[in-house]
Amino acid sequence: MSVLVAFSVTPIGAGEDVGEMVAEAVRVVRASGLPNRTDAMFTTIEGETWDEVLAVVKDAVAAVEARCSRVSLVLKADARAGEGRLDAKVATVERHLAEGAS
Repeated sequence: MSVLVAFSVTPIGAGEDVGEMVAEAVRVVRASGLPNRTDAMFTTIEGETWDEVLAVVKDAVAAVEARCSRVSLVLKADARAGEGRLDAKVATVERHLAEGAS
């Protein structure tokens, strides 16, 4: 089983420049050792179990809560058999794009 979770943590009431607080959440994710990727909108984590992945999300939210009293969390998840899907899903799309460019 593989669980992919894409999530976004947003400090509420902390003003417009929240990058430093968001970086605290990303530090937690990277320290977890789980495969992950951060882009402009979400951080995606891959793990073997729900408990493993959601524990990292919980800790990431807590890291932001330590600096801001209100935090918004957006989460999207995908669970299915297999592993290495964090990279495999993107590689599949890139392959189709390359085939269509011929």
